Amino acid sequence: MTVAEALAGFVVKASYEDLSDAARMQLKIRILDSLGCAIGALGGEPVKLVREQLEDFGGNGHCGLIGGGRTAPDRAAFYNSALIRYLDFNDSYLARHETCHPSDNLGAVLAACEYAKASGKDLLCALAVAYQVQCRLSDEAPVRARGFDHTTQGSYAVAAGVSRALDLDFDRTVNAIALCGTAFNALRVTRTGALSHWKGLAYPNTAFCCTHAAFLAMRGITGPPAVFEGNKGFMEAISGPFSINWPEENLERVTQTIIKKFNAEIHSQATIEGILELKAERGFTGEDVVRIDIDTFDVAYHIIGGGEEGDKTIVRTKEEADHSLHYMVAVAILDGQVMPGQYEPERIRRQDVQGLLNKISVQPDPAYSDRFPREMPCRIRVFLRDGRVLKVEKTDYEGFHTNPLPWDKIVAKFHHLSKPHVDPDLEMEIIEAVSKLEFLRVEYLIWLLEKIQPGH
Repeated sequence: MTVAEALAGFVVKASYEDLSDAARMQLKIRILDSLGCAIGALGGEPVKLVREQLEDFGGNGHCGLIGGGRTAPDRAAFYNSALIRYLDFNDSYLARHETCHPSDNLGAVLAACEYAKASGKDLLCALAVAYQVQCRLSDEAPVRARGFDHTTQGSYAVAAGVSRALDLDFDRTVNAIALCGTAFNALRVTRTGALSHWKGLAYPNTAFCCTHAAFLAMRGITGPPAVFEGNKGFMEAISGPFSINWPEENLERVTQTIIKKFNAEIHSQATIEGILELKAERGFTGEDVVRIDIDTFDVAYHIIGGGEEGDKTIVRTKEEADHSLHYMVAVAILDGQVMPGQYEPERIRRQDVQGLLNKISVQPDPAYSDRFPREMPCRIRVFLRDGRVLKVEKTDYEGFHTNPLPWDKIVAKFHHLSKPHVDPDLEMEIIEAVSKLEFLRVEYLIWLLEKIQPGH
């Protein structure tokens, strides 16, 4: 049996009944959280450009779009995934050498479920499959250090989730996995140096391409079954050897994913919470600051602190701002929060934040690196003009798997993000639909999302 066949066996046998009550609840929390992120992104510049292309190219209207309209399943997967991803406010999974955003799979799974006229139970199961595949590959087959993006493992996750949603048989699921794993291996340059719109569109593109490929497999198109272990396959060309016992896997990895409290790159969350707690307790302002020293774990340092992925004191765009720990800490001090408004172009360009971010230094601490990803440790020291030195140390934040956000706080986040675009009655209908998803058809949830009128 090939690895793809073992994985396909796991996908085909997965069912809603395999999910624990905790996993079912956490899946609903992540669906509502992701939909809030999507609705909050309806005015985003690249999202508008994607919508222009979608409307120009058209497509058979099998599937609904958040904010209205219908199109083909692969294009719906692309657009709805772009909405979920654009704000960079959706959930994350931390492996030692890889970080991913498993809710990036929701747009593809939603489209496949609507096409298949699936139930809410089917959606929960298919999404749990996608979470499990992406998280476990992140654990055992990291690719970041080899120059590839985490969307590379995402190809297998989308293939698995869409195959489960479409209820493909074993052979067609093997081929969906083979096609997606062979064709869509993306470069990490997406998230290094000068960041572009592609940072937020790379996974939506994976959702688009892999949904398309899974539908090809549904119709009988075949792919290389030894995609993982074969000559010039994934292991030899990209990941190196690894082993996952797919027949023994469960659907519980979603309970180990984490949710963002702040609209900021995931590895910054504890640091931002720490600086805001320190400001609330000690009452300093940006003008009081002489310098700020931040000690953090190596992954945070390399991705958002100025390590191997580039200088983080050069901040000109939204994409650069939400991947700069210097900017995010500075704007948190000045504005008292880090939400979508902190990434408006005029906010990024203002001299107060540009000046303050250059007073911040970030260093990796080996002891903290050893504690990651079990913890998200950091130490902050703020040096003030009056001679005081303020200090705080954190091990996690509200939203980490050791300190999870409850349903009511996810509802509050959803409300904050959706309020500009959704009237109160429709907002409550969407929240209730997600809370009772196992009793509904996916078509009903999509119908509600189509009723949203951007900027109502």
